[in-house]
Amino acid sequence: MADVDYYEVLGVPRNATKEEIKAAFRKLALQYHPDRNKSPEAEEKFKLISEAYAVLSDDEKRKAYDAGGVEGVNQKYSQEDIFSGVDFGDIFRDLNMEDFFQTLFGFGGRGASRGRDLHVSLSLRFEEAVRGAQKSIKVRRQELCPVCGGTGAAPGTSPRVCPVCGGTGYVRKVSGVGFARFVQVVPCEACGGRGYVVDKPCPACHGTGRVNKDRTITVDVPAGVEDGEVLRLSGQGDMPSGKGTPGDLYVHLSVSPHPSLSREGNDLVAKVKISMTRAALGGEVEVPTLDGKQTITIPPGTQPGSTFRIRGAGVRAGRSSGDEIVRVDVEIPKRLTEKQVELLHEFEREEEEKTKKEGFFSKFKGR
Repeated sequence: MADVDYYEVLGVPRNATKEEIKAAFRKLALQYHPDRNKSPEAEEKFKLISEAYAVLSDDEKRKAYDAGGVEGVNQKYSQEDIFSGVDFGDIFRDLNMEDFFQTLFGFGGRGASRGRDLHVSLSLRFEEAVRGAQKSIKVRRQELCPVCGGTGAAPGTSPRVCPVCGGTGYVRKVSGVGFARFVQVVPCEACGGRGYVVDKPCPACHGTGRVNKDRTITVDVPAGVEDGEVLRLSGQGDMPSGKGTPGDLYVHLSVSPHPSLSREGNDLVAKVKISMTRAALGGEVEVPTLDGKQTITIPPGTQPGSTFRIRGAGVRAGRSSGDEIVRVDVEIPKRLTEKQVELLHEFEREEEEKTKKEGFFSKFKGR
């Protein structure tokens, strides 16, 4: 799945409109829906085109995919988040979507729930964001009660099947307007969607089946992250009440600026000031890098705004690295000694004489 091309899966170009994406998905979905297509590969194919549509039909998810592929999407969204808010109704109006997605994607079924997602902030130094780092964060989350094992029942007792929902955790509500009838599946109020009731609550968790725990979690920050980026740690959020899967932990990154360097994509940028004599004569210039000061040589006649590259000194992205771009700013002195003024005037006179001679001899070129 890491190398899958969602555009290729749906058979649309990368600049396809939402309507083109929807039309392509509709055609493929009706072709590969497991209720219509009994071939062994139909179900997997249907899951893939559904995921491709869920991502490409949403502006933010599509942006994440275009920037970082499937990995870029998975860093920001869980499997359930990917399908959140996607409207399949006009295509699958006659299907029981709850049972359908539970079968294909493993969430949303009766008696199962998902824990709450957690969000934390993590501050990084500029160097850590560029090079990558391993950081520890403290998180308070809800985990299964160690006394009752998550059942919510006091030791020596057991929960019993909810008499209202029969253990499913859900009930159907029927409403109607005129001749129309609507069936809505909602969590059972009697058991809170757990499918069972507790007569004697656990004294440790008071019948919730969960307790708050402080945990220290290690975060592997990949090289090249940027300020405002979000990392998703799957399954590191709260445990749900009853059966189900834990939520995710979203780590919001904040990168502090560097005193001498900035970023342009995978390149680092350093601005250095040199004297006008150094620019004219050339020579060695000391520049800041992430690994300390480094000396580069500039040629005579270097102009203001000239750039020089230090290969491989930028952001490490996979097997390759960006460069460091050194931008030169020529500093003009505001105060001069009398001797400096005299020397500059002499320099100016020589420049004028040189220009006149070059102009004179240029008239005879080509004759």
